[in-house]
Amino acid sequence: MSDVEASKPQKRKKGWVDFLVNFRWILVIFVVLPFSFSFYFMQYLGDKRSERKSYKQRQIEHEENVQKVVERLKERNPSKDGLVCTARKPWLAVGMRNVDYKRARHFEVDLSAFRNILDIDKERMIAKVEPHVNMGQISRATIPMNLSLAVVAELDDLTVGGLINGYGIEGSSHIYGLFSDTVVAYEIVLADGRVVRATKDNEYSDLFYAIPWSQGTLGFLVSAEIKLIHIKEYMKLTYTPAKGNLQEIGQAYMDSFTPRDLDQDNPEKVPDFVETMIYSPTEAVCMTGRYASSEEAKKKGNVINSIGWWFKPWFYQHAQKALKKGEFVEYIPTREYYHRHTRSLYWEGKLILPFADQWWFRFLLGWMMPPKVSLLKATQGEAIRNYYHEMHIVQDMLVPLRRIGDTLEWIHKEMEVYPLWLCPHRLFKPPIKTMVTPEPGFELQLKQGDTPYAQMYTDIGVYYAPGAVLRGEVYDGVKAVKNMGNWLIEIHGFQPQHSVTEMTEEEFWKMFEPELYEVCRKKYGAIGTFMHVYYKCKKGRKTEKEVQEAERAQPETAYADLEQPAE
Repeated sequence: MSDVEASKPQKRKKGWVDFLVNFRWILVIFVVLPFSFSFYFMQYLGDKRSERKSYKQRQIEHEENVQKVVERLKERNPSKDGLVCTARKPWLAVGMRNVDYKRARHFEVDLSAFRNILDIDKERMIAKVEPHVNMGQISRATIPMNLSLAVVAELDDLTVGGLINGYGIEGSSHIYGLFSDTVVAYEIVLADGRVVRATKDNEYSDLFYAIPWSQGTLGFLVSAEIKLIHIKEYMKLTYTPAKGNLQEIGQAYMDSFTPRDLDQDNPEKVPDFVETMIYSPTEAVCMTGRYASSEEAKKKGNVINSIGWWFKPWFYQHAQKALKKGEFVEYIPTREYYHRHTRSLYWEGKLILPFADQWWFRFLLGWMMPPKVSLLKATQGEAIRNYYHEMHIVQDMLVPLRRIGDTLEWIHKEMEVYPLWLCPHRLFKPPIKTMVTPEPGFELQLKQGDTPYAQMYTDIGVYYAPGAVLRGEVYDGVKAVKNMGNWLIEIHGFQPQHSVTEMTEEEFWKMFEPELYEVCRKKYGAIGTFMHVYYKCKKGRKTEKEVQEAERAQPETAYADLEQPAE
């Protein structure tokens, strides 16, 4: 064989799973979409019933439900029952990670009743909500008051509990940080049944800083108090094309929201919202938004685009027009802007339903979009699920903003996935070391976007089939995700655990800081009750024996004997 032939990409042999994937749209149209629409409608009616209750009634119900959780925990026999987890079915989780830990024997606690907005305090500018409240529900309640959570994740279905225990970001995160950075208090049910309120300056401050990224392995979150901000009725959105190589596109993205003079706290220089979508190795569109009043939006000559209508083009395709049209500005109703990626699931909808972006489908069936992610997972089966893990990438990469160009080049080389979603966020310097912290000493030599109290990071959303898969070539998705973890460790980046991870436990703790988490595991009795965060994220089935052995091993680790960090 010649060197040329050896270097040519090998074509992948297709099997029956490829056939099922290619024609899955039939099941989606006739089963998943109708059931999804029915589910969303029933959920909407439930939210409306909740809104009609007085705040006092909701608080009474909340206290009753918390007491049920406490009583349920007391029923557990540690020597006979498995580790504690929620009663939610694995397929109901929005994330793409396999919830394989529930395949082992476990003790279930039902948290499904925690779906109420408990209070919206306009004086304190705080919303108190239960963990199963989702982004669509909270934005529907607050926006008519010209209020909003400081960080509203784009997809309607994402819940407060998932965004806190895991990871949450939005186009305003370059100002406010990640979703968990906007929380002022957590109400937690601990392993022994105690109900505590953790804030950054009370006796449970260590728990307050340990909860984010812990995946619910320190206790049950039953409510959270979250910052509100004042907003206006519209988002004035500017679409700016960026062309060049990936390093140049990365720099254009940085320049769209970070002043080169490092005046990052100046609202005149920094927009309210930021995102960039990269459509190819040479083309991208940078979007910056500022809140605008109805009066401004309706002035003569301004363009108002209500993108929330079911027949409208998908947002990422609409934004792509800037590549031919050049820079343009329009006004979008604020709530519709917040949830701009819901209908198309970013661009994943194109793979699920290849023709769903066409005008005829949008007019006829667009009102049923999107298919509910949980129902897609419930109907895919083991073979299709494994296919997606090997032939599909759904990952977020959190990297220092200064490494954006290098990381884009790495993604193109290892994955070749387009479009890519870029969204910046501040990574605040905490008073004690949490699981996720900025680069040591970043404040000594500030880079573009940094401030003395926070380093600017960016999320790179990698959601689609790699180029090799689209061309029918052999592709090793497992290896690519493994390499991604190594790259992130090398540049002090992070992999959110809503997706599949290929890291070993040693690699996991190279990426994340273990000390505070392990101290809180020991201090608050989570060991022997809740699963360890790495084991919960680890890929693969967990047998009851493996779960028990892993949990017994935790007290023997060096981390468990660390002294509690000084507050």
